[in-house]
Amino acid sequence: MNIQELKIFKHLARTLHFGRTSLACNITPSGLTRTVQRLEAEIGKPLFIRDRRSVRLTPAGLVFRDYVEEALQHWQALQSSLTDNQALVGELSLYCSVTAILAILPAIFSRFRRSHPGVLIHLQTGDAAMAIGKLQSGEVDISIAALPDHPGEHLEFIEIIKTPLIFIAPRQFPETVRYCQSAIDWRKTPVILAEQGLSRQRADRWFAAKGVQPNIYSQVAGNEAIIAMVSMGCGVGIVPRLVLEKSPLQDQVKILEVSPGLAPFSVGACILARNMRNPVVHAFWQVIAQETSPDEAAAPIFTAKDN
Repeated sequence: MNIQELKIFKHLARTLHFGRTSLACNITPSGLTRTVQRLEAEIGKPLFIRDRRSVRLTPAGLVFRDYVEEALQHWQALQSSLTDNQALVGELSLYCSVTAILAILPAIFSRFRRSHPGVLIHLQTGDAAMAIGKLQSGEVDISIAALPDHPGEHLEFIEIIKTPLIFIAPRQFPETVRYCQSAIDWRKTPVILAEQGLSRQRADRWFAAKGVQPNIYSQVAGNEAIIAMVSMGCGVGIVPRLVLEKSPLQDQVKILEVSPGLAPFSVGACILARNMRNPVVHAFWQVIAQETSPDEAAAPIFTAKDN
């Protein structure tokens, strides 16, 4: 096996999708299949279970994935140490929402690119609720995410921004919000909630504390979709204020005052502690700390394993 084959395996182990890996790694589907077969022949065990609906790693594949990640980290460190100008080289994978790209990452990316132009950044975007899962599954090196109420072990986190979690209603469809004696009647007012994630957890607890079974109109993936549905008069939604402020639809919704308020989101960069051994990840982590800490300290402000 060679370094390129290990990189291809790492990508496939993250995506679990032969088509996407084939395109991203500039290799034909048949070439990708042959690469996997060569690795399996050398290891002596199958690495993937593949059927019509899904691709997943075998137990041997999970063990090999950890080996590959460590081997590629050592390779990146070797490349950096042998480079005459000591420039950092390698690859970095990051997951975040579109809002994070617009509101959080520009200054961080700019600083990192100026300091380490030899690093190739792979950026994935999607539902913010999936950010921690992407990190824990090994699909990405770093996620921009809201810190969970109960983080798993070995998660390190740098807070970048706090943002309130708010209720929003449509401006053009005031009849959407139903009232009973001047208070919102949550049994009759349609509510649009996230399918999963921290905002859904906090919403469920908020309604449970009030002893109310909400009238759920829809459950969707992504805060942007919630804002869009609210603007069309489908119901009341719950989103982080930061997302609303970056939305082109912000003028079509209004913020509802509710009591008690929901706990704000602490949004920041998350990594697994073991990934800090990767020099590229460590360098990006330092840049985030420098952008967010007045004293430019490079240590994380929160470590789940110490909690």
